[in-house]
Amino acid sequence: MPKLHYARWLLLSFLVIVLDQLSKWYAVAHLQLQIPVEVNPYFNWYLDYNHGAAWSFLADESGWQRWVLSGFSAVISVVILFLLKRSSPQHKAANTGLALILGGAIGNLIERIHPGVVTDFIQWHIGNHYWPTFNLADSAVCIGAVIYIWGIK
Repeated sequence: MPKLHYARWLLLSFLVIVLDQLSKWYAVAHLQLQIPVEVNPYFNWYLDYNHGAAWSFLADESGWQRWVLSGFSAVISVVILFLLKRSSPQHKAANTGLALILGGAIGNLIERIHPGVVTDFIQWHIGNHYWPTFNLADSAVCIGAVIYIWGIK
C-alpha cells in the first residue's frame, strides 16, 4: 500500500468539515432567523440561509443553481484531492491552503446537497455597512486561497 504523504492535509480538511458542520448546527439550534445577536459594535451572530454562491450570487434563481454549484464544488474537490496527492510534502503552505479550500468546499457542498441551502451566521459590519454573512467553510476557502497563493510564489 503506498504511503499517504498527504494524509495530514486530508486530516486538516476533515477538521474544517467537522468544525463547519458543528458550527452550523449550533447556529441553527441557538439563533433566530435574521435576528442579529450583537457580540460587539462590529460583529454579530446572524442566522441566514444562502441559496446561491458567495455574496448570494445566483440566490434569486429558480433552483438550478443548487446543482450547478454542487457540481462545481464536487469537481473542485476532486481536482484538489488530485493536487494534494501529487504534491510534494515540502510544499507545506500550498498544501495547507489546498486542504483548507477542500474542507470549506466540502463543508458547503454537504449543505447544498441536503437541505439545499448553505447556513451562514457570521456578520461583520461598520455602522450600517454590512459585509455579506458567511460561515466557517467560507472562511476556510478564503484563508486557504491566500495561503495557497502565498505558498506557490
